Amino acid sequence: MADERWNAHMRSILAGLPDGRARVEARAIRDLVNTYLVRSLDETALRFSMPVLLAAGLPAIVQQDLTGADGAVGVLIEAIKSAVRNERELWPIAGIGTQHPRHCLPNVEPVTLINAAGAIGTGLWRPDHQNRISEQGVHLVVRGAIPYPGPPSPGTIRAVSETLQALLDGLDRTVRRVPEERLVGAWEVSVDQKALRAQLPAMGLVSFIADGTRPARRFTPLRCHHRIAGPKEGLHVPFRCPVELEPVEVELAGSGRIVTGLGIRRKEVFAIAGSNAEGKSTLLHAVIAGQDDHAAGDGRECLVSVAGIARAEAGERELAGADVSLFFGRLPPGLSGEPRSAFGQGSGSLVMAHEIQTALRSRAPLLILDEDRSATNLLVPGCLQTDGVTPLSTLLATRREAFGETTLLFAASSLDALIARADRIMLLDRHRARAVAPEEFRRRLAGHMKRLLEDIGGDAAALR
Repeated sequence: MADERWNAHMRSILAGLPDGRARVEARAIRDLVNTYLVRSLDETALRFSMPVLLAAGLPAIVQQDLTGADGAVGVLIEAIKSAVRNERELWPIAGIGTQHPRHCLPNVEPVTLINAAGAIGTGLWRPDHQNRISEQGVHLVVRGAIPYPGPPSPGTIRAVSETLQALLDGLDRTVRRVPEERLVGAWEVSVDQKALRAQLPAMGLVSFIADGTRPARRFTPLRCHHRIAGPKEGLHVPFRCPVELEPVEVELAGSGRIVTGLGIRRKEVFAIAGSNAEGKSTLLHAVIAGQDDHAAGDGRECLVSVAGIARAEAGERELAGADVSLFFGRLPPGLSGEPRSAFGQGSGSLVMAHEIQTALRSRAPLLILDEDRSATNLLVPGCLQTDGVTPLSTLLATRREAFGETTLLFAASSLDALIARADRIMLLDRHRARAVAPEEFRRRLAGHMKRLLEDIGGDAAALR
């Protein structure tokens, strides 16, 4: 019986491919990790992966200073994806000709993320430790599928070898067509972000949102998280820092451009306020994504944030020695332990209290809260709240030192008592930013509360 184990022939097939400007990188081969040749589960295709080294002519600055090389790699990968449909030799990357080409969609999905900590978008083809530039050239791990040719035999092995060789030739032609200025520009964009992020602490900032930033995202089945999603199509209002919020001017190290924008300061409490669906959460997501580097055209390539951002959200879960003592003077029924070490099923507010205190204890540079994902009874007081709970707005008024060096950035629509404690307030109105002076907001809030009391038949004098 013929040997059905195609993978047993993969090394000999790759070894038989001639060395050229595009060749298999033998020393990078990791069997069944980045190198394989296996029949698909539905038995209709032969799926492959192989490490490739392209000796493409790269701009000197890109190879001499690899700081922004991930940007150049991103341009090359996206150029290959764009050429797949028109270059027959590249069809295997997209699985064209196989019965189920959708299985190869991660290989051709557009990606504008060029660098991120953690496992963000690892299933998509983008710059990473395997897809990079070095002094030797461009290193890529190329994956795809071809129609199943039948069991291994001299004829089918030769056909597979010819297909892979044609793929290497197509890769070489495609990357050599990319203009040098595009590669240099992509390198500059990457260097700009990395250098600016490194400068933020010395500037007293935890995040910088450049004028012209377009934070809104378009989600796809393969890019369904804001940190990997690409820019929204159609109407997309760019951000512009209001003059009253004292725009910051920075010079970008790679491109040399001078840009202005909003600087979110260390230790401050910054409120993003506004009505429903005005882009508040979207802007918070963009600040979080500022820890990543993005390609030109992503819309967030001039928005950078320090690493180590923390979020606190409501959500019921088991607590095992959680410290909630900043907010709770005593534990509610059903929990054991004491406020500094609580055990049991935590409510949304208890879990959020624990997450806030964890962020403060770890000295997170930036803590983000979103009203849409919060236990609001932990953030602002209510007339039915017991004296055993101290909400966040009260803590900001009475125990600001408990927040240490951490910046608090939050989005809110109806949390007036919390917004009133902010050092700076930015209002999003029809997706455009404008400033509201805290003193003016407090005056408006006092008037609103007076009218509210009158509406419910209360004594307005009680507000004096």
